[in-house]
Amino acid sequence: MEVFVIEPDFSSMTKIELRAYVIAHPNDKAAFHAFVDRFTSEASTETFDIPKTHSEVEEVEILIRKKLEQLKTK
Repeated sequence: MEVFVIEPDFSSMTKIELRAYVIAHPNDKAAFHAFVDRFTSEASTETFDIPKTHSEVEEVEILIRKKLEQLKTK
């Protein structure tokens, strides 16, 4: 008896589906690479200098809190 393994089509999966698949199949290296490639290609290329003063650190903390709140409301 032959067993056929159907390879999932990672490119047709949504981000949520791909993430769930990777979590459910932690040893699937192809899935992990597809996941990293997808999220890396869609990530912002914007970079920032490291905060040097206490006020700059506070400003970054405020920006992070604002971004997290924006993400919660989506």
